Amino acid sequence: MERLCGPKLPFWVANQTFHTDRPDLPECFQLSVLSWLPCIYLWAVCPIYLFYLKKNNRGYIMMSVLNRFKTIFGLFLWIVCWTELFYTFHELRHGHNQPPIYFITPLVLGMTMLLATFLIQFERLRGVQSSGVLFIFWFLSVLCAIVPFRSKILQASSQSEVTDKLRFSTFYFYFTLVVFELILCCFNEKPPLFSNVITDPNPCPETTAGFLSTITFWWFTSMAIKGYKVSLEAKDLWSLNERDSSKVMVPNLLREWDKELAQAQSEQSLSSHAVYSKPPPSTTNHTGGGGGGGESSPEEVEVLLSNQTAAPRKPSFLRALVKAFGPYFLIGSGFKLLQDIITFVNPQLLRMLISFIKQKGVPDWWGYSLSFLMFFTAFLQTLILHRHFQYCFVTGMNVRTAIIGALYRKALVITNAAKRSSTVGEIVNLMSVDAQRFMDLTTFLNMLWSAPLQIMLALYFLWQNLGPSVLAGVAVMIMLIPFNAVIAMKTRAYQVEQMQYKDARIKLMNEILNGIKVLKLYAWENSFKEKVLAIRQKELNVLRKAAYLGALSTMAWTSAPFLVALTTFAVYVTIDENNVLDAEKAFVSLSLFNILRFPLNMLPQVISSIVQASVSLKRIQHFLCHDELDPDSVDRKNTASEFSVTVINGKFSWAKEDPPVLHNINLMVRQGSLLAVVGHVGCGKSSLISALLGETEKLEGEVSIRGSVAYVPQQAWIQNATLRDNILFGKPYNEQKYRCVLEACALTPDLEVLPGGDMTEIGEKGINLSGGQRQRVSLARALYSDAEVYLLDDPLSAVDAHVSKHIFDNLIGPEGILKGKTRVLVTHGISFLPQVDNIMVMVEGRVSEMGSYQELLNQNGSFAEFLRNYALEDIVEEDEVIEELMEDEMFPDDALSNHTDMVDNEPVINEAKRNFIRQISIISSDGDNTRCRSVRKHGCSQKKYSEPQEKKKPQEIEKLIQTETAETGRVKTKVYLEYVKAVGPLLSVLICFLYGCQSATAIGANIWLSQWTNDASRNETKENVNMRVGVYAALGIAQGILVMISSFTLAMGNIGAARKLHYSLLTNKLHTPQSFFDTTPIGRVINRFSKDIYVIDEALPATVLMFLGTFFVSLSTLIVIVSSTPIFAVVVFPLALIYIFVQRFYVATSRQLKRLESVSRSPIYSHFSETITGSSVIRAYGRNSAFVLMSDMKVDENQKSYYPGIVSNRWLGVRIEFIGNCIVLFAALFAVIGKENLNPGLVGLSVSYALQVTMSLNWMVRMTSDLESNIVAVERVKEYSETKTEAPWEVEDKKPPPEWPMEGNVQFQDYSVRYREGLDLVLKKLNLSVQGGEKIGIVGRTGAGKSSMTLCLFRLLEAAAGEITIDRVKIAEIGLHDLRSKLTIIPQEPVLFSGTLRMNLDPFDQCSDEDVWKALEHCHLHKFVSNQPAKLDLECAEGGENLSVGQRQLVCLARALLRKTKILVLDEATAAIDLETDNLIQSTIRTQFEECTVFTIAHRLNTVMDYTRILVLDKGQVAEFDTPTNLISQRGIFYSMAKDAGLAQ
Repeated sequence: MERLCGPKLPFWVANQTFHTDRPDLPECFQLSVLSWLPCIYLWAVCPIYLFYLKKNNRGYIMMSVLNRFKTIFGLFLWIVCWTELFYTFHELRHGHNQPPIYFITPLVLGMTMLLATFLIQFERLRGVQSSGVLFIFWFLSVLCAIVPFRSKILQASSQSEVTDKLRFSTFYFYFTLVVFELILCCFNEKPPLFSNVITDPNPCPETTAGFLSTITFWWFTSMAIKGYKVSLEAKDLWSLNERDSSKVMVPNLLREWDKELAQAQSEQSLSSHAVYSKPPPSTTNHTGGGGGGGESSPEEVEVLLSNQTAAPRKPSFLRALVKAFGPYFLIGSGFKLLQDIITFVNPQLLRMLISFIKQKGVPDWWGYSLSFLMFFTAFLQTLILHRHFQYCFVTGMNVRTAIIGALYRKALVITNAAKRSSTVGEIVNLMSVDAQRFMDLTTFLNMLWSAPLQIMLALYFLWQNLGPSVLAGVAVMIMLIPFNAVIAMKTRAYQVEQMQYKDARIKLMNEILNGIKVLKLYAWENSFKEKVLAIRQKELNVLRKAAYLGALSTMAWTSAPFLVALTTFAVYVTIDENNVLDAEKAFVSLSLFNILRFPLNMLPQVISSIVQASVSLKRIQHFLCHDELDPDSVDRKNTASEFSVTVINGKFSWAKEDPPVLHNINLMVRQGSLLAVVGHVGCGKSSLISALLGETEKLEGEVSIRGSVAYVPQQAWIQNATLRDNILFGKPYNEQKYRCVLEACALTPDLEVLPGGDMTEIGEKGINLSGGQRQRVSLARALYSDAEVYLLDDPLSAVDAHVSKHIFDNLIGPEGILKGKTRVLVTHGISFLPQVDNIMVMVEGRVSEMGSYQELLNQNGSFAEFLRNYALEDIVEEDEVIEELMEDEMFPDDALSNHTDMVDNEPVINEAKRNFIRQISIISSDGDNTRCRSVRKHGCSQKKYSEPQEKKKPQEIEKLIQTETAETGRVKTKVYLEYVKAVGPLLSVLICFLYGCQSATAIGANIWLSQWTNDASRNETKENVNMRVGVYAALGIAQGILVMISSFTLAMGNIGAARKLHYSLLTNKLHTPQSFFDTTPIGRVINRFSKDIYVIDEALPATVLMFLGTFFVSLSTLIVIVSSTPIFAVVVFPLALIYIFVQRFYVATSRQLKRLESVSRSPIYSHFSETITGSSVIRAYGRNSAFVLMSDMKVDENQKSYYPGIVSNRWLGVRIEFIGNCIVLFAALFAVIGKENLNPGLVGLSVSYALQVTMSLNWMVRMTSDLESNIVAVERVKEYSETKTEAPWEVEDKKPPPEWPMEGNVQFQDYSVRYREGLDLVLKKLNLSVQGGEKIGIVGRTGAGKSSMTLCLFRLLEAAAGEITIDRVKIAEIGLHDLRSKLTIIPQEPVLFSGTLRMNLDPFDQCSDEDVWKALEHCHLHKFVSNQPAKLDLECAEGGENLSVGQRQLVCLARALLRKTKILVLDEATAAIDLETDNLIQSTIRTQFEECTVFTIAHRLNTVMDYTRILVLDKGQVAEFDTPTNLISQRGIFYSMAKDAGLAQ
């Protein structure tokens, strides 16, 4: 420095700087260090920055006034700097020799200003709207120029005149210009030309935000304010940044992944010589001769060797991820490194501050500058930390987007074999769970290197502070690690166990709610309630164990820093008498220990989440490596031949390893002909269709299809979209064509019934359509697509006879719409066969015969036999259909009830849906008859659609709004009180008291420590050491024990609350009337039992624990600071105001963002699982890319609400930490001000408390927000625990005698009933009397009230007027269970519960085993059950899936036989049952229930022709009631029905 500045200008003068009240820096220092600092920074950053700008071009910005000013000022600055340089040369000419520094500094400064001016322009050309690099440069320049600015004024005022006028004036010019540049730099440029910001309707302000706005996340404020004023909706969200969208991210990852795959491929081909050396596996089963064993060994050796070389050929998904996202993530890591280093500045500053307080007579400005430095470093640390988090979270979000996109694209092309190896649920899990794990991991991944770094740095500083006694503290920390690890492992095991119980409970609840009607009819609620509560009890026991562990780990986590401090200090004081614990050592060590606490706790978590992510990685990689379908296995380009479908020598299997399912298939279908494929179940009909679509593995032969394909699968695949979208399937809407398609598929009448016409939203898997409707929609889709080849896989099986005839005639048959197209129809319907061009008969995967109907009959081969086997039922039904259609034209009133009949006779449709359809048919059949008539007449008319839609829209909209009310706005205080009540008011108070005590002991320990450190200044250390250590230890251990007790009490309270809330919810739901379940989707009720109870069990307790913890920590901090420096109380109020203000904004906005995010998340997964199930349909129609786009849009939609959610946390963090930093600043400032009467111990105490308050303030806001979102669960559970209940199960004073009913007489007197308030009567003034032992058949058209009658007997519907008496007991007066347990019903759908067969027959264990066997024998199940290994303990799957429908129906019969009550109601099964089973049931009933009263609701008249009397209902009234023979001779309604059925002439 001497050489640069010359001897006259010293570089550093201590007396001038430190030890004076008016400090000043020497001129040499000002000219060198202060002037060069900004320049060094700019030149260092410049190359990296230029490279970055070269890579990222955002388009260019027009020259603006702002830009011109910046440039002009920059040039002026260059001129000013070089004026000084030339002036120095000028002085040299006149003999004034200046030191070299006067040449170097202006030269460097001038060149730097030129560089800055160049950057201003270059940034404009590259589209940078606000430059961080230049902002920091100008900021540094201003900062460094402030010192000379002050010192030049000081010099001028101390001397009479200014010596160096030119340099004096140029400096002030320079200073003014730099300040101007800094101010201009804060403003933004306009967006670049043609950027998407201009075209975007709701652009994210981040892209146009300035540098300052970006680092403080100021740009988010607008959303925070909006979210505070109104509840945010999806339309308020900003568009996703281009770089985060699926269309950028997914190709990014896929590019890298394809490179990986290609590399693996090429490496494989290199090592493939080894693969060839393996002998091909012999197809036959014989082994080689004796020599075979000897020969094969060298071959095996060779293969082993080559496998070692071929190991690296697996493509690594990790590498692809790192290449795609690594660079961006590394920027975040850079910030993390900076932040880690800055973290350790504050403890050093604290040490200086304490030593400053100790010294007397030092200048005050030391203290002030230390306070501001502490504030500044803390603030810088905040900004850098949140920048780092932002990078990490965005990377996580991008990784999730990319992984979901990659999985989705893969799922569309994997082979069936690969698809079978994992269930749909597992594949969806890859997307939901595993992608999520990666996202969570990226946020903490940096801790992997940052935690060890922080630990090492902390230990280094501690060693400097306390020497080797630190090791004692470290040893304690290390001992705590395995302790925590064991607890974590145990907790995980408990979690797994609890999940199993939870799943079992939800599964059971699901069955209970699905079969609630059956439970009510059989009066079985109590049995199932006990089962649920037993599982719940186990679940709570596990939760309690987990809570014990949780309390332990909370204790470890709170006491760890204390124990470490205690051991360290105790060891430090005792190993050497000269070691004195003073404030400096104690509190600096404490703040370092506090820093240590975070990485030590994070490391195990990070490692465990890395382990989880690596499992996920393997699973995703495995999925992405599956085989893909060969797109060329079916030749689509074949245009030469006249055949549109040809298969030559085809041999197909489902997977390469599987045996072939189809052998030498030869098939040629002429252009425009109709081929029917028939055969027994499992003979390979569907496989043939799959082979034509290219879904199977083609082992040999050729397949070619000419033109586009439409495919109708056996199980209709319906999307969760409107009915119209399901039919259009991406084709443009054409009114005329669309109407004709609906007409041909017999969908017109069904639209009348749906609430929104063809705009009705169809639920997942087509839940709100019956099976037949689904099949018809699937057909409509094929028809609308207007393809050339139609592959129809048994589309007529799910619909009723007359509908299938309609469809065949209008659509598939020789006169249908498709008559010019090529059709391949798989069918079981024999009646259609005479009308097709060709028939192909398949037997066991081979074509057995082929030809026209007549030819095959003449051959008398397997086809003729096939015809004989299947009874010709269909022919009878056809006549019936024709009759009905004629009748329609005569009685238009009845038209609607027929249409619903179509719906009604389809097999898979459950009672609730049927009731719903009936209610609608009842609503719609008043008036409006003219419309019904027109429906039939005009083929493709337009009018009929507009009306029903308008009629039904308003209702539906109202309904939707009702469901959502619970979750907007703030949570009422009432809900908190409800929860406190559930926990127990006394317990709640106790919990708060315990938390208070725990904070008090913690403060006590620290105050004791500060007293202890003050001994040092009074030299009383020696004698008191043991007492000091003892009391300190006692206080600390007391704190630990209190923490444990308080968290434990809290957990107990929470579990008690969870038990109460679940119990009341369950009890209420079992007492709820049936009408509730008809109008509420089951999913919504299940959600209360799964999601909301889970929140109450697990999420809420954790949140409450964290909330109380952070609240008391923040409170104790304020108490400590105020008690040591009372003046601090003045600042508390404004800071608290800002805090509450920020917190309000954040909580309102983030709660709504979380909701939007979770609402937009499920469509991604449901669309994905939908795609997987329907992938063959999607591929057949060639809609892959459209579906990929849909998925991408759904993901982007979800990220649109997730991204502001991340930013809201950063926004909050910066603001709350700023408040925390202010607390630090004021604590230090007031300590400096009150220095005279404060001891160093107290200052250390208050400032070290202040340093750690930031974290707890931040968490407190988050926890408030979580608490608000989680407490909603209590509200939702309460809402469903308080719905209206049905009549009591037992009425004590009205109990009927136990042997009632003796005779079984039933009377209806003026009986009327309606389904729900506000609906019309279903039964009107019914009067009838039935004698004991009579057999009554109940018949009538759909909607006539047949089923309602039986529901009334069981009081599932309560009377609107009139009464029913059974054996002189009025049923309305007795308890429901007393009534229902004395009647028996065999319901229409056989409902079985998962459990043993025995439990399904007799849940209360009232009958002996031999009774059960006898019942099984009577209902012909004896043989089946005794063949099962488990006999009566045969496990029934959910819904009885492992029994056939017929067997299930027989099980229901067995239930009835076991109850053997006097009155039996039989709701006849419609279509699910074969005639054989039906006859079995009828004969059993005739023999076993001879002396009982039997009511049968008949759909097939032949079953009731021999009953004593027939009751004909029409529109809810008795139309006819007499013996069958009398009714037929009366020639009324019954006669016409019998004639339709061919039972009367």
